[in-house]
Amino acid sequence: MSERPVLVTCGLPYTNGPCHLGHLRTYVPADFYVRYLRRTGEEVVFICGSDNHGTPIVVSAEDAGISPRALSEQYHAHFDQTFRRMNVVFDHFGMTDDPTNHRRTRSIVERLIANGHVYSKVIQQSYCKKCQRFLPDRYVEGICPHCGAPARGDECDQGCGKHLEPGEIKEPICTVCGTRAESRDQEHYFFRLSRFKEYLLEHLETLSGTLNARNYALGWVRDDLHDWCITRTLEWGVKFPDRDDLVVYVWVDAPIGYISFTEEWAEKNGRSWKEYWCGDKPRVTHFIGGDIIYHHCIFWPALLEGAGYGVPSAVVASGMLKVDDHKFSKSRGYVVWTNDDYLDKGLPADYLRYYLLAYTNHTKELNFSWKMFQERINNELVNTLGNFAYRTLFFARKEFGGVPDIAVSPDILEEIGTTLSQVDSRIRDYEFKTAIDAMMTLAAYGNNYIQTNAPWKLIKTDRNAAAQAVKDCIVLVRALSLLFEPVIPGKAQEIWEMLGNTDQIANHRINDAIEDVAAGPLPVPSPVFSKLEDDFIGEMDRLLAHRVAEAEKKMIKNEMIPFEEFCKLDIRTGNVVSAEQVPKSNKLLKLKVDIGGEIRQIVAGMAQFYTPEEMTGKSVVVVVNLQPARIFGIESNGMILAAGDTASLLTPEKPVQPGTKIR
Repeated sequence: MSERPVLVTCGLPYTNGPCHLGHLRTYVPADFYVRYLRRTGEEVVFICGSDNHGTPIVVSAEDAGISPRALSEQYHAHFDQTFRRMNVVFDHFGMTDDPTNHRRTRSIVERLIANGHVYSKVIQQSYCKKCQRFLPDRYVEGICPHCGAPARGDECDQGCGKHLEPGEIKEPICTVCGTRAESRDQEHYFFRLSRFKEYLLEHLETLSGTLNARNYALGWVRDDLHDWCITRTLEWGVKFPDRDDLVVYVWVDAPIGYISFTEEWAEKNGRSWKEYWCGDKPRVTHFIGGDIIYHHCIFWPALLEGAGYGVPSAVVASGMLKVDDHKFSKSRGYVVWTNDDYLDKGLPADYLRYYLLAYTNHTKELNFSWKMFQERINNELVNTLGNFAYRTLFFARKEFGGVPDIAVSPDILEEIGTTLSQVDSRIRDYEFKTAIDAMMTLAAYGNNYIQTNAPWKLIKTDRNAAAQAVKDCIVLVRALSLLFEPVIPGKAQEIWEMLGNTDQIANHRINDAIEDVAAGPLPVPSPVFSKLEDDFIGEMDRLLAHRVAEAEKKMIKNEMIPFEEFCKLDIRTGNVVSAEQVPKSNKLLKLKVDIGGEIRQIVAGMAQFYTPEEMTGKSVVVVVNLQPARIFGIESNGMILAAGDTASLLTPEKPVQPGTKIR
């Protein structure tokens, strides 16, 4: 164990919408990790806060008719309360718009300028003549200059995923009024990220955490690094030093919030924030979503190094979330709101914590469905862990008045010790699912042990042997409560109190699990977990289905076009002559398609679902009169039609000649 304290942070929730399950994919595992480390004796500070700046908040505030600060305060309180309801307990939860973060951000930017890592440059930026303002980030949409896909002003969110600098987007459109934007010159400031390539390669080789974070970042750094524009034309945000017309880009001041929030915590607790962020090898672990790896593993450590701060020691990136096997989407209705759909329905926070941690590996995609949720809770928490705890304590009190006065069997302590070792190694490797699997295996062992020994039968012939079996099971129940506390803190406390304890289980070390339990009375036990009934789950399924249906109606209503517009599309059958993977892309295939007397080259995002061999020879349906686009530097002349998240190809039911028009 290191003598240096640990600082754990979570990616900052954005204050322009309510909490949903996608948020919890990051925060619950981080809380689990912090609780476990503390129970092993580590000194850990758990820091987070709300991200209050950037154009989406300005746009949302304008729509709501309130100030960005008022909107930020509203959602800041919402997230703070929601996390507490989910038993995610931060030592400090700050705001990036508070004075501490403004001061710290300006201080770091000034140090970067003094160290020669920032320079000014006149660039062309999108300007809306109708709105009479420059259009930063989410105020503008257009075409990605790298791959030709529709994109937001700051990111190619539907194509190659690349970060876009101000002025890079092609065919810019103002998202406020829909007017075609023009380009105008404006001075901005850039961070020399390209200088840090060698440093980042060295840093990433030693970065701990999950491999998906490190490997993704290494791929970007080895490929190419471009300088980042770190200013925006907004009134809302941290002012750039000596410039009243520019604010610092949100991806500068948001991560600096980690430092500012540490400062605020340290001031309240008589500590120094520098012991966490300065000097050699600070122990800082970031828990983030997989969509912000680039910012945390490349831009952020380079910025810290350039300003003379310590850099994070680990980045733990979660997989994304699906709802009912569909890509998470608020606009399409595939969303589960933490309060409205879960906590406000009276469901225990610990049930959802368990599902999020135990369903799959932390780096893999997690699918939430009410049916699967019901099955996992009923089979594992209710039937395995809960059943073992209740039947053990009920029988012990009924037949022995409490804990029998007999020593636990050595084999039981050995089994617990083996589990403790497995859990510890897996958690420190960020393998949370397999750690919980080991805990549940111990619960299954306990169920099998009590069933095999059958003390309710044994007591009729050998009371001492029955007492031994009961004592062994009580020690297992105690061990399980200690092990499961980081996962289900509320329910673990209930089990702890049914063992006759009156203190907080969180104050006990994990290794206390291999201790014997003193003889004495037990209180009246009660079932800790309740089954999720079919009627309730059916109701929740219907609620989700209704939300999806309403979202589809809204999209259809918003997207209705005249028949004459549809008739402008030239849709034909085609035959794929050849197919190959596009280099450096996991999603794209380059296809040669016969559309009847002509071979078209088409780039399609199907590589995740079809191999080149599978695509070759297939009959497909093609829109042939689209404007050509360059995708990953390759010209694409058409669009192949497919349905759903798995790109199920539309194909003719009967054989037809390539080039046959779709009517």
